[in-house]
Amino acid sequence: MTYYSGEHLSDRETSTQEFVRSLAKAELHIHLEGSVQPETLREIHPSLTLDEIRANFHYNGFAGFLKTYVWVTKQLHSPEAYALATRRLLESFERQNVSYAEVTLSAGVILWKQEKLEPVIEAIASEARNFPHIRVGWILDAIRQFGAEQAARVFAVARECRMLGVVAIGIGGDEERGPASWFELLYEQARAAGLGLTCHAGEVAGPASVWDALRIGAQRIGHGIRSLEDPNLLSFLRDRDIPLEVCPSSNVCTGAVPSLREHPIRKLWDAGVPVVLGTDDPALFHTDLLHEYTLAADIFGFSREELKQLAANSLLYRFPQRQ
Repeated sequence: MTYYSGEHLSDRETSTQEFVRSLAKAELHIHLEGSVQPETLREIHPSLTLDEIRANFHYNGFAGFLKTYVWVTKQLHSPEAYALATRRLLESFERQNVSYAEVTLSAGVILWKQEKLEPVIEAIASEARNFPHIRVGWILDAIRQFGAEQAARVFAVARECRMLGVVAIGIGGDEERGPASWFELLYEQARAAGLGLTCHAGEVAGPASVWDALRIGAQRIGHGIRSLEDPNLLSFLRDRDIPLEVCPSSNVCTGAVPSLREHPIRKLWDAGVPVVLGTDDPALFHTDLLHEYTLAADIFGFSREELKQLAANSLLYRFPQRQ
């Protein structure tokens, strides 16, 4: 189920999506593996039926989501499979008028699968060159709970592959079982190499997790919604101009928040915290970027001027690319 077709939208929602489609914008928080639609997986594995694939897309809670995410990544068994996933994702960006994207690759999972990382990066970078109207930067993501030693391999490849469009590093996975402090030295080395620094934090763990990410140098925070619980943290994010990559549909689907109407994005925005909208894993959360902007308007009351500012933020807070 996707939303960009407009089939299930009211006239008002369609009008909002057309307005958002017209805006210059970027997608800064999206995982390549989580963008793979069931139809794309069937292209990769014709032996699987769509019903079998969709059955594996069902999950409950954050732990269930992680298991589903791992199942999807296991189906991507070759650089060619990752290249096809990239092609289908960039085609969806074309439909949404997304001109720039920073796409996270679960590099830590690729190494965990005992596959070579560099051929995958070469394949996806090559595929991206077939879409000259969309500029793509790659973020290599290590898995927090796997520890610093495994992450060091990811960060080393990121430094080596900057000319292939790698712009940043990050850590994802279970923030409660992989404290940010483990990765402080790696973040220092990545910064010295000119890589951008992002970090998943404050998604299911509290404000302390965000503070820890900031202490190791994170320049953007993936999710960060629990920052709302700490007024001092809100002031710090606002005053230091540190953006949160907020993904409302994701947070509801994983159970990080009980419902859309209870999502804190509006309160974060009103507190002056820089916010960038993202989709996280659109295939698993039945969304796309146009839909997230539509939610901002229809559920959270963002005006068209505020939607313009959200779109502007997505371009303002991107990481610089090596020319």
